[in-house]
Amino acid sequence: MISTDLAADIHTERLHLRLPVLSDAPCIAKHANDYAVSSNTTRMSFPYRTADARAFIALARNLNPRDQITFVVEHRDAGAIGALGFHRGDGPAVELGYWLGRPHWGKGLATEAVRGALQWARNEWGRRLILAGHFADNEVSGRVLIKCGFLYTGEVQRRFSRARGAPAATRMMVWIA
Repeated sequence: MISTDLAADIHTERLHLRLPVLSDAPCIAKHANDYAVSSNTTRMSFPYRTADARAFIALARNLNPRDQITFVVEHRDAGAIGALGFHRGDGPAVELGYWLGRPHWGKGLATEAVRGALQWARNEWGRRLILAGHFADNEVSGRVLIKCGFLYTGEVQRRFSRARGAPAATRMMVWIA
């Protein structure tokens, strides 16, 4: 279902955000099979296996890129290190979600990936409003989003985390181009 009229390829200083391919499954599974990673997402299970990564890739490749899109975050030296996506929420805006494998935390890579993706969303995808949320106990993710221009809305939602097996307080944010 991938459209050829949408340039779904993002290059930053150290990263390449691109559509996932089946050969990414082992790297995705390696990084996602870490409770510290998966427990900070709503959709990822724990444990996270190669079969889960294959299912994720199949789902991502079947999205309509005019409406929703998922990228693999590939480091120029380390290969696939995470994922970033824009997904349809309950309202008219899309919502940003992302994760990186733990060995790649604290290096500014999440901020670099999100900034690149937001620039793409504005310039290539034509989006002017993006939502995001982070679990309240994951303040680092909030700092990444703030660095990228997101503002807190004041809303806290209870969102279910598959890895945690429970809902978590989620601080909602908004980005306006």
